[in-house]
Amino acid sequence: MRHGKKVNHLGRTNSHRKAMLGNMATSLILHKRITTTLAKAKALRIYVEPIITKSKNDTTHSRRTVFSYLQDKDAVTILFREIAEKVATRPGGYTRIIKMENRLGDNAEMAMIELVDYNTVYGTDTAKTEKKSTRRRGGAAKAKTAEPTAKAETAPVVDVAPVVEEAPAAEAPEAPTASAEHEENAEKGE
Repeated sequence: MRHGKKVNHLGRTNSHRKAMLGNMATSLILHKRITTTLAKAKALRIYVEPIITKSKNDTTHSRRTVFSYLQDKDAVTILFREIAEKVATRPGGYTRIIKMENRLGDNAEMAMIELVDYNTVYGTDTAKTEKKSTRRRGGAAKAKTAEPTAKAETAPVVDVAPVVEEAPAAEAPEAPTASAEHEENAEKGE
């Protein structure tokens, strides 16, 4: 029985699994988004998030620790320079898994795993909305007392001289047009 054992072995030996997750983590860091099976994406999330957390502290020891997992100098450089800056204020949850259609060949569940801060669709860059500070209870009493003073302050008193309007000029009656004459003749029966 495997009660309480949380590691998904993915049908591989331990060395093969670690090598595969290291390669997938490197690809995720370099490309910011990869497509894989759902089970591998979930295993990769568990593998890569502690590495990203480790990259927030830029010391020689943390760089060497991360390199032991990734085995790629370029990926380590990008992780510590670019990604660590973007996730500096985020307290975890650096990746997002989005389910996709099943694979055609073997009907495997596919998923896309991406770094949250690099998505332009869901990112905070495009969706900056200010929160409303309205409340359901207790706000009405404050609003009633604040409104008269606010109206008095915002409504300036302006003296306006009365505007004299000109009387419209008397217009001459219009001359009948050809269509009007035609209608009159039609009514008379001519």
